[in-house]
Amino acid sequence: MSQDQAQTAPLARAPAREPGALAPMREPGQLATLARDAAEPPAGAAPPSSPQRARSPRRFILPLVAIAALGYGAYWAYDWFVEGRFLVSTDDAYVGADASVIAAKIAGHIVEVPVADNQKVRAGDLLARIDDGDYRLAVDAAKAKIATQDATIARIGRQIEAQGAAIAQAEAQVASSDAQAEGAVADEKRAALELARSQKLADVAFGSQQRLEQATDDHARAAATLAASLASKTAAIAAFAGAKDAADVLKAQQVEAERVRGELVTAEAQAERNLSFTEVRAPFDGVVGNKAAVIGQYATPGARLMAIVPLQSAYVDANFKETQLDAIHPGQKVDVAIDSFDGRVVPGVVQSVSPASGAEFALLPPDNATGNFTKVVQRFPVRIAIAPDALAREPLRAGLSVVATIHTRDESLPPPSLLGLFGLGAKAGEAGDAR
Repeated sequence: MSQDQAQTAPLARAPAREPGALAPMREPGQLATLARDAAEPPAGAAPPSSPQRARSPRRFILPLVAIAALGYGAYWAYDWFVEGRFLVSTDDAYVGADASVIAAKIAGHIVEVPVADNQKVRAGDLLARIDDGDYRLAVDAAKAKIATQDATIARIGRQIEAQGAAIAQAEAQVASSDAQAEGAVADEKRAALELARSQKLADVAFGSQQRLEQATDDHARAAATLAASLASKTAAIAAFAGAKDAADVLKAQQVEAERVRGELVTAEAQAERNLSFTEVRAPFDGVVGNKAAVIGQYATPGARLMAIVPLQSAYVDANFKETQLDAIHPGQKVDVAIDSFDGRVVPGVVQSVSPASGAEFALLPPDNATGNFTKVVQRFPVRIAIAPDALAREPLRAGLSVVATIHTRDESLPPPSLLGLFGLGAKAGEAGDAR
């Protein structure tokens, strides 16, 4: 060890002072010696090397950012080429449902309302009950009228049976009169012959005058009897015809009574139907909303009681621009993003496209034939059906705002690829088939 090193070693091994301690006072000569010793390197020591320049992190960050940007751009461009360019989207879309307004069919006071707003109901559940006292009385009266008419029909039936006996009696009387008339005709012929014979005998003075007078009287009596028999026969025939006509009248009355009974049966059915209308029931499954029926309220025919919304059959009406309709067809898949569910997507299918724009169905449709014209892109409603299982998972409410995105790419064709863009997709497929 050199002398200089021996002199500086104690200084290097001097204990460090505690933080906050005052440095010991040194003489001016000592300070100069220390400065000179620090400036002059010890003998045999290597000269200190120059410090290396610190490297900046920007040299690595900027290239990484550029590579990430290029990668994201390439991914976005590929996604647009494969799928994005086939997507048609609109935020002018809303959930709809074929809500039914429940109204009263008959008049009366409401005595029961077993449902509340926003309550789920099943088809056939009781929604409201109307006082049925008057309608039950109407049913009882209709049944009583039918019973009375049945009695009338039975009475007419018995009259027809009795008239049948009268017809048979009249027919027998006709036969008896006919037989009597035939006998009277025979008697009249015999009396006429006897009169002619007596007249001839009297003319030749062979017969007596008394015999001639008796023959004349007998012929007159026979003629009178024949006339009476013919008159009786005519009366019997008329009585027979009258009996038949009376039977026909009774039969007509019976038919009329039966038809009246049919009318009474219809009236009873109407009364029963009106009685059934006192119970207002749900026509289908749904949720009750906008309830206006309260106990004690007088309901009139057609008065709104409440509404039922069938949420299980909700759909989406998306209003697409007319420039987007060319690629939209029924059966295409749809992604429905629901705003109220933080954009959660529900699958759907294009069901139909409206035959006219929404403006055509407006109360005052536009008339562009007069005045200045400003072309405005029209929108056409597109009905989107939601699968029942999706509706079971995500209960959609009518009126919710959604974003509808339709996949217009033909699913029957293979998805596009970069090889296909350069015309190499078919060649690659042929090569694969050859192998």
